[in-house]
Amino acid sequence: MEESTISETLVPLFKLNRLLNQDQGGRRITLLGSIDNKPALLTAERAAFPSDPKVLEAFHKCLSNVKNLGTNDIYHWYLASVSQGADNPPDLKLNLVHPCTENHIKKYSPQGVRIVTETPEIYRDRIRPYIAKQHEEGRLNWVFNILEGRKEQKDIIHRDPGQEGTKEEAFILVPDLNWDRTTLTSLHLLAIIERRDIWSLRDLKKSHILWLKHMREKILEATVKKYPEIDRDQVKLYMHYQPTFYHLHIHVVHVMLEPTSTQTTGKAFGLENLIFQLETMSGGPDAGMAD
Repeated sequence: MEESTISETLVPLFKLNRLLNQDQGGRRITLLGSIDNKPALLTAERAAFPSDPKVLEAFHKCLSNVKNLGTNDIYHWYLASVSQGADNPPDLKLNLVHPCTENHIKKYSPQGVRIVTETPEIYRDRIRPYIAKQHEEGRLNWVFNILEGRKEQKDIIHRDPGQEGTKEEAFILVPDLNWDRTTLTSLHLLAIIERRDIWSLRDLKKSHILWLKHMREKILEATVKKYPEIDRDQVKLYMHYQPTFYHLHIHVVHVMLEPTSTQTTGKAFGLENLIFQLETMSGGPDAGMAD
């Protein structure tokens, strides 16, 4: 018998002892067990999706047990299974944008990445007008739907009135639409501020330091209260620049969340570091990240 054939007979003989580890956002597991009374480790990782057009044409028809997790404006998200049978647990997280725009198509297409040093002049003359256009075109309607109580209200984990009890410092904490809401090691929440005049970290000033510290504390408190299996030092807070949408928000993730390009240097800015940068910045209360 060939060696490969002998090797293939081992997997069916595996007897499970316990789950040893789960990572890659739940896409890879390592099991401890035995084969013929000898200890064995079995690691299973989901294969990459096929790219053959014929297979992709039939992909959506193979889905079963599709369960809607939420809908907001043109965005919809679901859990689903690729295997038939009512009792099969979901093994896919689906996001649907309908109707999508040309900008959505560009966003989700392969893109080259470059590092750009953005000067205050570039921000003032190029970036700020671009952000203003995004607001004018209604691309933040889904955010305002949440803030104004029209969508996703049952998903709000924490609504904080701020230190002064006004919308100037109020924020909400909600699950990110890319999280499956089950796998804690891939936890991903968003803290979204209520005020609409701070579009990104570029708008933060020294006068916002106490507010940012308050948000940091309340976000951590609410997260570990909602998910007691998680400790405070297992939670990471950061902002993106450039962000996916231009309304200030803080990403709240588990430290074990598989790092992607969205957490790399030059894209993700830790909240602690931002606060420290503002604290050590010269100038009065109006000095800030746009200078």
